[in-house]
Amino acid sequence: MKIRAATSTHKKVVVVLSDRTALNGYINPSRLVTSEPVDLLTTEGEHRPVELKNVRAIYFVREFAADYEPERKAFLSRPKLDGLWVRLKFRDNETLEGVVTNDLLALLDSGVQITPPDLSGTALRIFVPRNALTEMTVLGVVGIARRKAPAAAASQPKLFSD
Repeated sequence: MKIRAATSTHKKVVVVLSDRTALNGYINPSRLVTSEPVDLLTTEGEHRPVELKNVRAIYFVREFAADYEPERKAFLSRPKLDGLWVRLKFRDNETLEGVVTNDLLALLDSGVQITPPDLSGTALRIFVPRNALTEMTVLGVVGIARRKAPAAAASQPKLFSD
């Protein structure tokens, strides 16, 4: 069996701190689930640890631009993406809508990762730490829930073998 080497998964981000200052750089999204500081690789090539308690939001962007925030903060109609349609309320009473995966275990992590309403904007996804929010409201369930086949159906013989 061949073992693959770990590949680099650093994504282009704009990290917005609680005081609204923005830092451009690259992070590994899989490191967001821990309570450790996020290792931000700046555009100058320096490693900068950023505590999640000081982060307001992390915007995963297409390119570094001044307009990284979504133009629209709410959906104009019911979203078409599968998942939970949610409204996030920040500590400064600003609200932002988005779609999260319909997986409650993912919501128990250190924050929530949403797809913003403005799909054609610079931000592809937004990670918001739990401590930056005062409220998260589910507005609706979009799409169908994926059901697993019953155990009896899995053991049923096939008519034709492949």
